[in-house]
Amino acid sequence: MVTDNKSRSTKIYAPLKGKELVATPEERVRQEYITRLIDHYGYSREQMGQEIQVNNSQRGQGQARADIVIWKTKEDKIEENSPIIVVECKAEYITIQEEDYFQGYNYASWAGADFFVTTNLKETRIFQVVKGKIPKRLIEIIDIPAAKEVNNERKIKELLSQTKAFTRDEFSKLLFKCHNIIRNNDKLSPEAAFDEISKILFIKIRYERKNTQGQIFSEEQFKQDKATYDGYRSANSVPFYQQLFESTKEDFKNDDLFDPNETLRIRENSFEAIVRELQKYNLSTTSDDVKGIAFEQFLGRTFRGELGQFFTPRTVVDFMVDVLDPQEGEVICDPCCGSGGFLIKAFEYVRAKIENDIHKAKEEIKGRYYTDAYDNASPKKKQAIDELVNDLFARLNHELSIDNENSRLRKLSYDCIYGTDANPRMARTAKMNMIMHGDGHGGVHHNDGLLNVNGIFEGRFDVILTNPPFGARVEKSLKITEADKYTDQKRIAQYQARYGADYDKALRQINDNIGESVLDLYETGKLSSLTEVLFIERCLNLLRPGGRMGVVLPEGVLNNPMLQKVRDFFESKAKIIFITSIPQDVFVASGATVKPSVVFLRKFTDEETDRWYGLKSDAKDRAFQKYAVEWNNIQQNLARRGKDAVPADEKKELRARLTEIQQAIDTEVRLEVKKAFDYQIPIAEVEKAGISSTGAPCENDLEPLAIEFKEYRQKAQLWADHYLKIRYEDKGDGSIMRWIGNEPTVLYGQPKA
Repeated sequence: MVTDNKSRSTKIYAPLKGKELVATPEERVRQEYITRLIDHYGYSREQMGQEIQVNNSQRGQGQARADIVIWKTKEDKIEENSPIIVVECKAEYITIQEEDYFQGYNYASWAGADFFVTTNLKETRIFQVVKGKIPKRLIEIIDIPAAKEVNNERKIKELLSQTKAFTRDEFSKLLFKCHNIIRNNDKLSPEAAFDEISKILFIKIRYERKNTQGQIFSEEQFKQDKATYDGYRSANSVPFYQQLFESTKEDFKNDDLFDPNETLRIRENSFEAIVRELQKYNLSTTSDDVKGIAFEQFLGRTFRGELGQFFTPRTVVDFMVDVLDPQEGEVICDPCCGSGGFLIKAFEYVRAKIENDIHKAKEEIKGRYYTDAYDNASPKKKQAIDELVNDLFARLNHELSIDNENSRLRKLSYDCIYGTDANPRMARTAKMNMIMHGDGHGGVHHNDGLLNVNGIFEGRFDVILTNPPFGARVEKSLKITEADKYTDQKRIAQYQARYGADYDKALRQINDNIGESVLDLYETGKLSSLTEVLFIERCLNLLRPGGRMGVVLPEGVLNNPMLQKVRDFFESKAKIIFITSIPQDVFVASGATVKPSVVFLRKFTDEETDRWYGLKSDAKDRAFQKYAVEWNNIQQNLARRGKDAVPADEKKELRARLTEIQQAIDTEVRLEVKKAFDYQIPIAEVEKAGISSTGAPCENDLEPLAIEFKEYRQKAQLWADHYLKIRYEDKGDGSIMRWIGNEPTVLYGQPKA
């Protein structure tokens, strides 16, 4: 690369052109990928071409020039035969979305190629080319052939068949294989082996996210870096693979993933064997639905089969998220998050809404620029319009970049997803699971779900989805101790800056109650010590007024006479908006034995709270008047002292009568308030919920039920939709304005000159 002193423009040498070109961001990517094709795949310059024109018969493509074209041989190139691979390059800062692939895919299709590649170096996606038609969805595969394989028809067919579904299964199998390597080589328990796999995955993700050249954390790379490290390390330094884990702990220290003294508990040869197994996958670029679903498959079999953990079936998770319909900008929490299933689904659900919004904005841009006037324009004018549209698309794509601090996806990931789990292994697993699915892991903590931490405190959440532990009890002897206090002053200052005075108040839940029982933090602690009861109150406390929640509960909470006062308490705080009875078979495969229901509630608004307690106060006054004379007489008799004192046995009867009166008053008040505060509660029972008692797929009555409920709740106006009013305005000068309500922002960078 050189700098022309006269023009001050940086240039880069293009070997396929045999000359220097202006080093635009896209040109840099193009030349870097050409280098990768030569060094890694073994292609020669003689069988490649840059900016090769292909046939163009469609509106909106201008002069169709493919960035890089690869032929099987140099003779094929000379004779202008169909190439095998077409590559489209985007600038490194551009996050590539699927609708952006179709232009390059068209080039590959017109050229008669078998493989289409799109890359910005950080992310490389590869697709098979379906000859003779343009598919509605692209079929992603895992790799292109090396130069020595291009004439091997069997290898080409094998690569073209390795689709996402194939990759998911292969990745899942590899994780199991790695798990077994550790169990066999290092003789660790299933739980401990799983922990070591998690550590290595975090090491791999850290390396591949940091590496801007798109290099995979491979066995070869590990050995090269190890040789360099060993060349200068002192005798008392830790081995290189342990140093990698130390660096990973440091990078993830704000996530509290690992104990500061934790190390890799496997041999170095086990570590190398696992790196070798996983080296075909770049975890920073592999599609989220590949690595995410594969990791879930690994989790499901490992934990259910060996570790005895309980998971909420995906069909139930999907149903609950669909019913509550979380929106962009809403803050979501699961205080018993386990492996993160609810948080992942909510994240994906809202992300899909954002992606759909961006897609609509792109369609509007295409409709604005690709008109009849475009069809009649000169090639130069078409090219200028194509460049403008591509630049506008790039600005919109920034909205979907997790690395962009102002993007909508970043705000979703960093500001809207929170969870806790009391089990350190599950908290770490949830973080890994969320990273595999696209992120949102930063708000997940290892913490008692009944206690405040970071941004998880009272009155903060719009949506809560959870499946609390059933049947266990919180003993009165469980105290809040000094160990529960948060003492990291640097982190406290960060949280205070982020959450304001609410965070100081949140800290007092623990700081002001050292030595007190956890049960005493909750009003229902006086009524029941069941964990599911305490967690319902916890969730209601976490919600903002008007916030909504979905919770999986044993049916006994709904119909056990001993828990009537508990139900009365919850009905004084929230409206029950929907109850769905789930077949017990759904949870049998996960290890549960209690028949469950899914209960949806909406916390009272401030106005509803005032109305409830106003009705209760009035009803209490009216009910008491019926018994006032008798009540006062009993109280006077009980107050007598000395020779006028009531005998002990009579006192006992009088106190029993007071209890009867109080119960009668409570019953009358409850009935009167319920009658005045009456509302409809939809109740449904499904026979099939998408999963059988063996874990096999079956019919899913929950899907149509969710659609039916959405129609009902919108008609009944059960809650106000919190849609962010976001729109995009093309300024016509290469810039886009984003409007959130009436607040405008120029979207990412300056307009093109």
